[in-house]
Amino acid sequence: MSLYIYERERWTDFTWDDKEISPLLGKVRNLQGRIVGKMESIGFELKNEAALNNLTADVLKSSEIEGELLNPEQVRSSIARKLGFDISGLIPSDRDVDGVVEMTVDATINHSLPLTKQRLFDWHKALFPESKSGSYEIISGKWRLDTTGPMQVVSGPYGKERIHFQAPDSAVLDSEMDAFISWFNNAKNLDLVIKAGIAHLWFVTVHPFEDGNGRIARALTDMLLTSADGLTQRYYSMSSQIRKQRKQYYEMLEATQKSDSEITDWLVWFLNCLMESLIEAEATIDLVVRKHNYKAKFAVESLNERQRLIINMLLDKFEGNLTTSKWAKIAKCSSDTALRDIKDLITKNILRKSEKSGRSTSYELID
Repeated sequence: MSLYIYERERWTDFTWDDKEISPLLGKVRNLQGRIVGKMESIGFELKNEAALNNLTADVLKSSEIEGELLNPEQVRSSIARKLGFDISGLIPSDRDVDGVVEMTVDATINHSLPLTKQRLFDWHKALFPESKSGSYEIISGKWRLDTTGPMQVVSGPYGKERIHFQAPDSAVLDSEMDAFISWFNNAKNLDLVIKAGIAHLWFVTVHPFEDGNGRIARALTDMLLTSADGLTQRYYSMSSQIRKQRKQYYEMLEATQKSDSEITDWLVWFLNCLMESLIEAEATIDLVVRKHNYKAKFAVESLNERQRLIINMLLDKFEGNLTTSKWAKIAKCSSDTALRDIKDLITKNILRKSEKSGRSTSYELID
């Protein structure tokens, strides 16, 4: 009896239940359309800001899934330079950061270019410029060779290890990857969102590299989703949502890889995960527009530095309710000064008393 999906004959002849998939796919496509519509209606600078924010999140979270923490400011600076954004305060970035960014940007900006073996090798070399994964030497820019035994995903202490997955033997990688690349470039009869879900599963199952397979699989997913959107910039980050559901992500991959080619459960999980990332992206875009509108209001209203500080905090993430005492503490001023600042913003139709106020009066921004 076959233990893993790839041991079955014609294992990549994937099937799924359309009755279960179609409603989810419809919701995803509707959300994608809404986001594309919003992005087309806002200015060039806001588009760039939204794209920069989401690409930064995508790079950071895709690496976090693998347990690698990158410097957010380095990632942001590397992306801005790569895309030619004129932004002040950019800092130098390390080679490993630039490598992840190079792969991610290439997958999205050049999403219409064909996938090739050399392109995958170049991505892998970009991820591991010194042919090292942590303290371990690896082969960079080539398929794995399994010189130390089969490629396995293992957890648990020594002597009690649990094998979650064992990848196909390295001897079959050329033929397996030729089949994958040919399908990726030539399968035109699939919805691109469904194709993204299949490509993700297929690539991580073949596991062609010694390391970096998850990050490259997510880049391939982004490549197909960018084609599905018909845009060259990313306005949502699936990797961010996968990071939040990391445990379920690995559990679903393991269950699917130990099953057969009927992949309805995997596609349901994939579409739901994508839907959550789209919902969050729409909220992020709305926030970018909201912040822009408030900054436009700052330009015509005379505000002091304390007022600007608190408003910017309210526009980002503010813990709890805004009260006079909290204003005074954050802005480092007296309660009387805080109250005068608040009353001034109420007069200018920027703040109002919150209907959710309890014993202490609290305030909120007017949309």
